[in-house]
Amino acid sequence: MGNEYIETVIVGAGQQGCGVAGALQEIGREAIVFEKGEVGQRWAHERWDSLLVGSGNRSIRLPGWDYDGDDPFALPSGPQVAGYLRRYVRARNLTVRERTPVQAVEGRFGGSDDDVRFRTRLHDGGTVESRNLVAAVGGYAQPRKPILSCDIDSTIHQTHSSDYRNPGSLPGGSVLVVGAGISGQQIADELVDAGRRVFLSVGRHRAWPRHYRGRTIHEWMHVFSLYDDFVTAGADHRSRLPGLPVCGNRLGTAELNLGTLAEKGVVLVGSARGARGTVLTLEDNVIDIAEESALSLREVINKIDAGLRDRGFVAPEAATAPVVNLDVIAGFDTRLDLVRHNISTIVWCTGFRPDYRILPAHALDENGAPLQKGGILGALPGLYYAGLPDGDSLARTGLAAVADNGRYIAGQIHIDHVMRSRPSTSVIATV
Repeated sequence: MGNEYIETVIVGAGQQGCGVAGALQEIGREAIVFEKGEVGQRWAHERWDSLLVGSGNRSIRLPGWDYDGDDPFALPSGPQVAGYLRRYVRARNLTVRERTPVQAVEGRFGGSDDDVRFRTRLHDGGTVESRNLVAAVGGYAQPRKPILSCDIDSTIHQTHSSDYRNPGSLPGGSVLVVGAGISGQQIADELVDAGRRVFLSVGRHRAWPRHYRGRTIHEWMHVFSLYDDFVTAGADHRSRLPGLPVCGNRLGTAELNLGTLAEKGVVLVGSARGARGTVLTLEDNVIDIAEESALSLREVINKIDAGLRDRGFVAPEAATAPVVNLDVIAGFDTRLDLVRHNISTIVWCTGFRPDYRILPAHALDENGAPLQKGGILGALPGLYYAGLPDGDSLARTGLAAVADNGRYIAGQIHIDHVMRSRPSTSVIATV
């Protein structure tokens, strides 16, 4: 492959990259998407088998295409989401080159009037020059495990949630799940349901009810505009817990929190702080973590109740409000002997880190994180991000934000085109 030119290069063919490509096509702008794997790679191949998307089919929105099936409230699997994306790419005839990794992006070859502001180098030796570059690789590029994982004896099988598939894929014996966010709690729930002895090393998180007063939590989020609360961690993490709340088991059929897990027999242990061989050092914080999560659940229930009173809406009274049952939660020792408890496997549900090393160094800060504004605008003219958080809010990273993100970026690219090539044309009328 030699050198090519196209107005906009998009790196990544997940939902965000496909959304930008679709939005650009809507307004007649050309783009090409490079994907190191397949369209929807992570949804199709880097999620556990039983995972279902809690926001439901109706949250799948792409430019010019919303979910068109007959069950908008059903929870899709990862492969189903990937299937929707692939159908969208085919139906729109978007230009996506799968299995074409990007090696590096070089920036700024000329002035603001030049067509070429970026040169994208591909692993096959080809290069593509462009005026615009959209990085749609999100914040989930590299699985993250704590350094202490290196100090654990090699006889203990260690895997990350991105590589976990089902209980049968793990060696026999008890399992330690590290991390109490959505992945950690749902995987622990699946393992204990499969008859495995499970330990869960807790971390700070929020708990929300799956169902309350006759409606799902996602319906209440719509009724009372609670979405911002759902996706925003808050600047002061001492009073507000980070991350998306845990609000239902992996099948969307039951409540899920530390209390429900403890009732099933999951042993709750403190946050892992160190390791030596087969012994982990733990923080004595199980009860504190559980109390904080219980408070977060109580706060959202109070908001729903207050909204019903203030608006005069009719909803059935709850016989019992969902709670984190603190009565079944006990503290644990500050040491966990893996051999003594027959723990053969650790599943690290400790999140991911972004990887933007392909971008020009002057587009990143000293830690390699993108220099950006509002989660979209990059530090270089013509550089955009799709799927980054905006401050403390995760709203722009979700499925429901794909169409809005794509159309905003497409609008900025079109404004740039109009102001550069047709200065007498109104940008308001053309976007």
